[in-house]
Amino acid sequence: MDTSQPLVVTLPARPTRGEVALLCAELGAAPPGDVVCEVGALAPADLSVVDALARLKLAANRRGHRIRFHGAGPELQALLQLTGLDGTLGPV
Repeated sequence: MDTSQPLVVTLPARPTRGEVALLCAELGAAPPGDVVCEVGALAPADLSVVDALARLKLAANRRGHRIRFHGAGPELQALLQLTGLDGTLGPV
């Protein structure tokens, strides 16, 4: 696996717990590196979305990844700020 390029994962509009678990497992299997998580399709921004992103961040941290959420809209950005996950925001 080429670790010079970031691992890119894309979340669907309403990720299920099963989909999030599969993405967490994918992060767990990948060698440590940069991860870009495309979140532009997530809608609406609510606490279930924050839960999914927090789970992905925890899985990434456990494996030594540096994860960034890319494409977050204003509502999701505000929720991430309220929950302390805004440090993971990448460029919009």
